[in-house]
Amino acid sequence: MEMNDAGEALRLERAPGGIAWIRIERPQTRNAMSREMWRRLGALVAEVERDASLRALVLCGTPAAFVSGADIVDFATVQAADGVTYEAEVEATLAALEGLDIATIAAVSGACTGGGAVLACACYLRIGTADARVGVPIARTVGNVTTARNVARLAAVVGRPRVLAWILTAQLSDALAAERYGFFLEVVPDFEALLERAQMVGKTVAANAPLTIAAAKELGRRLSQAVATVEDRDLLERCYGSADFREGVAAFVGKRAARFEGR
Repeated sequence: MEMNDAGEALRLERAPGGIAWIRIERPQTRNAMSREMWRRLGALVAEVERDASLRALVLCGTPAAFVSGADIVDFATVQAADGVTYEAEVEATLAALEGLDIATIAAVSGACTGGGAVLACACYLRIGTADARVGVPIARTVGNVTTARNVARLAAVVGRPRVLAWILTAQLSDALAAERYGFFLEVVPDFEALLERAQMVGKTVAANAPLTIAAAKELGRRLSQAVATVEDRDLLERCYGSADFREGVAAFVGKRAARFEGR
C-alpha cells in the first residue's frame, strides 16, 4: 500500500470539547493494517501530541471491524530479519500512542484481532459493540508470533492465562466474554451507539484534571517497563523465517487452509 492510500485509510478529525478521532477505514480488508498504515497512524498520533487543545483521543474502525490484524500481503517476501524490523515499526507507533498524556479510547466494532487487539490494549479505555470479536488467531492464520511487549500489553488488560489461551487455541471471544475478562469497559448494542458512547466518554475524561490523567498513564507505563528487558528477537526470527510462516501467508492469500509442519 502506498502512502497516499494509507492516508485515505486513516484520517484525523477534531470534535467539540477537545476530542480527537482517528478513523481507520479500509473496509475491503476489514481494516487490516499495512506497514504504511502503521506509519500513518504514528504520524497522526504525533499530530495529536502536538495539539495542546486536545484532551482525549478516540480510535475507531468501521462497523465490520476495528482492526483485523496485519495486512498479510505485506508478508509475501518477509524473511526472518524483516519480521523483526516490521515488529519494531509497529512498536514505535504503539509506544507513541501509549506515550500520549491524554486519555485514549478504542471504540471497537466487529473484528478486533491480532494487531487490532494489541492496538486496542495500547489505548487507555475500550468500548465494544455486541458483535465485537476479540482474540489473537495467529496460530491458525499465518503462523507468526507477537512480541514480548505485545503479550505484556494484552496481559495487562486480560491476564496472561487468557492471552495464552487466545494464542494457543486461536479462538475468538465474543463481546460479553471480552467484557468479563476486562477487555471492554462496557458493551453497547451497535456501531451508532458505539460512536455516541465513545464521544460521551471522551467528553467526560476531557473535563477531568489533565495532570491526573497524565500521571495515571505514566504510572501504567512505568509498571510495564520491565517487559522491555525480555529477549524475543530469536523467537521472532524463528517464526518469521520459517517454512510454516511462508506456507501460512500463501494459504491466507490463496484462501485455503494452511498445512503447518513445525519447520
